[in-house]
Amino acid sequence: MLSDAQAIDTAIEVLQTEADSILALRSRIDGKFMAAVQIIYESKGKTVVIGMGKSGLIGKKIAATLASTGTPAFFVHPAEAGHGDLGMITADDAIITISNSGETNEIIQLIPFFKRFGVTLISLVGNINSTLARASTVAIDISVEKEACPLGIVPTSSTTAAAAMGDALAVVLLKKRGFKQDDFACLHPDGSLGRRLLIKVQDVMLKEDNLPYVGADTKLMDAVIEISSKRLGLALVVDSEKRMIGIVTDGDLRRGLQKWGKELYSKEVSSIMSVNPRTISEDELAAKALSIMEKHSITSLVVPDTDGLADGKVKGIIHIHDILKKGIV
Repeated sequence: MLSDAQAIDTAIEVLQTEADSILALRSRIDGKFMAAVQIIYESKGKTVVIGMGKSGLIGKKIAATLASTGTPAFFVHPAEAGHGDLGMITADDAIITISNSGETNEIIQLIPFFKRFGVTLISLVGNINSTLARASTVAIDISVEKEACPLGIVPTSSTTAAAAMGDALAVVLLKKRGFKQDDFACLHPDGSLGRRLLIKVQDVMLKEDNLPYVGADTKLMDAVIEISSKRLGLALVVDSEKRMIGIVTDGDLRRGLQKWGKELYSKEVSSIMSVNPRTISEDELAAKALSIMEKHSITSLVVPDTDGLADGKVKGIIHIHDILKKGIV
């Protein structure tokens, strides 16, 4: 029976073996690698990734990584390709096949199709002298010294090496295309990063009738009712033309209670309001608003109608709860 100590040693050995396999790939980043990059970069079509079994699973990951970083790509199962899915491939596409042996029958059977239609073939192979490697326009050696499993037959190091080489291709292409954070966000609108980079203050701020207003001479008892009714923990203090002259928050109320006790409620808002609230432009990212709130331990920011509060007009308020509801964390 495997002891805990033996299990830990085995896990460490697996990680070391796979790490060594990846590091060995560094010497294979050469002219063939750059030729593959150029083929994909100049392709007028899409990049089609093909692999069988465990290599197929890695192929799906490589296709997904390419597609999400500016290189249109999709995965085709080699067995399904021979039953009609070849119709998804055009002469303008670049093909990446993955096979450790380079002799995977389902892929080898597709070579005549690739040659007949002049499709450019890139292969990631563990045997550079294999049938697949010889038939490829570019063959990249992803062979490993050994698999990480004690049997030496379970795809472990070899699949890790294939995934790493796929990442290397994707990242080089990403940089070559000048792919930026904003581009990534546009392709991931439902992801956390996408929301952070796409959602602006104007998209989540409260406006117009949802804003709490009080006058400078409003009794604090009435101000408490307004603050509570709008559930923002604050009220904008405005003049007769709705120009903001200050802000009163539930924090101001707490400090007022500590200072005056029950007498606070008979006083006017002007006695405790702040005159220089923190603001943010509606064109800024909501993520930036969240950062400001966290830095200053506050829950809301005023959104002025113009740059700053030059004309005293307020366009909205952005509250931390509304940001968090959008999944911007």
